[in-house]
Amino acid sequence: MIWCGCDRVVRRAEELAGRRWGLLAHHASVTEDLRPLHLALAGTVAGAPRVLFSPEHGYWSVEQDMVPSDDAVDPWTGAPIRSLYGDGEESLRPRADAFADLDLLLIDLQDVGARYYTYAATAVWAAEVALAAGVEVWVLDRPNPLGGSLVEGPGVEPAMYSFVGAFDLPVRHGLTLGELVRLEAKRRAWDADGLRVWTVAGWKRTHTWQATGRPWLAPSPNMPSPQTAEIYPGGCLFEATTLSEGRGTTRPFQLVGAPSIEPRALADHLTARRLPGVVFLPTYFKPQFQKHALEVCAGVEIVVTDRHTFRPLRCGVELLRALLELFPESFRWRQEPYEFVSDRPAIDLLTGSSALRRALEASSTEALETWLRSWRDAEQAFRSERRSILLYE
Repeated sequence: MIWCGCDRVVRRAEELAGRRWGLLAHHASVTEDLRPLHLALAGTVAGAPRVLFSPEHGYWSVEQDMVPSDDAVDPWTGAPIRSLYGDGEESLRPRADAFADLDLLLIDLQDVGARYYTYAATAVWAAEVALAAGVEVWVLDRPNPLGGSLVEGPGVEPAMYSFVGAFDLPVRHGLTLGELVRLEAKRRAWDADGLRVWTVAGWKRTHTWQATGRPWLAPSPNMPSPQTAEIYPGGCLFEATTLSEGRGTTRPFQLVGAPSIEPRALADHLTARRLPGVVFLPTYFKPQFQKHALEVCAGVEIVVTDRHTFRPLRCGVELLRALLELFPESFRWRQEPYEFVSDRPAIDLLTGSSALRRALEASSTEALETWLRSWRDAEQAFRSERRSILLYE
């Protein structure tokens, strides 16, 4: 049986008695009996929260990507909800006065184990500001749905730091949110006496989501299943293109395509690459919103057949390469601002450097293979660095 940090806190709610506490959480922040955490605690000696904080997508995870969420009021406790995803980059970090009425901040966010997923940045930045303001921080840990053993991908060059690449991590980092906060606390030399991680009882690094026995609740609108999370480290790369990544369908990130692509040729090309643990199914789909809304798109559905051998980032890179080789007239990099950044291409922010984009634009197999080989050193260095902050077997 898996007990998340929030479950353990509810059972020891007396530790919150008399505390002025706030909570950074979202729709998936529920207890083992599927109660929203702030309501579960409000029914104990802890009482109601003084304030709730919401990450990207809002407290109830209803907003689409890159849509600002407003401050609001919780309809059940009357607590104010303060948005940490507004109209500008400055909204992503809370001001110190946001914690003026608190002596304790709880953080309970379901992450998906990929560097781009913005909840980790929100958690770290909120913890940093709160601790500097003299507020204690408890991170209520949750499982990494991709497991904690495998890491994949390069780190982030300093020039590419952004909301989708806030930390120098592999794309698939294998950390829980509590471990990630501990890592950044060490890197940034925080005075972390006030930082406490409530660990997940019963979770091991080899466990993927399916081993937890817990129901999946979408932590964001386009993360409807653990299968989506498995593909996301590679599927998210298509946010940096004019191709649809399946948003506006029931299978976001599992579908990739555009109106002018020949799906069988794409699927056959990818199948010939013999990538482990995955099948590419030629398909058609019609997004109901976002890119190519209400147009029939052709492309592939990414079907994971073995999650233990599947490498999602490599899959995404090979799909980008195939589309540029076969359908260059249908392929463009995103030109619009991406997560408040307009001076660097979105693909560079996601991959952590310009290496992939330059190799693909030059059709240089040698440059691309050199970049892919560079992952090994980055992955090994990260494995060594993270050993001191790991919390689970």
